[in-house]
Amino acid sequence: QAQLVESGGGLAQAGGSLRLSCAASRRAFSYTMGWFRQAPGKEREFVASISWSGGSTNYADSVKGRFTISRDNGKNTVYLQMNSLKPEDTAVYSCAASALGYRATRKEEYAYWGQGTQVTVSS
Repeated sequence: QAQLVESGGGLAQAGGSLRLSCAASRRAFSYTMGWFRQAPGKEREFVASISWSGGSTNYADSVKGRFTISRDNGKNTVYLQMNSLKPEDTAVYSCAASALGYRATRKEEYAYWGQGTQVTVSS
């Protein structure tokens, strides 16, 4: 069973930065890795994804230019650097692994999930 564990969430002011990390078991890390978020009362939405090699990435329009996804295969860890944070970025952020390519954006396309980490951005 693949395991994913997120860390790095917390409280930030608008305009600030946070970096999320997701440590994955070896089995999960051979997949495309993605980040999703879910705000209270809203559906879980795609944020970003990265191919196994790290050479290809995909972002939701709402975070393009502000967030950067990366991975360190030697550490089995994927990161989400979040800059220029906005109050509307407040959500529980979860990492996930997919056997499909980096263009997978639907939550149904991801087989393994972490528990999530809370990100709160104050105005």
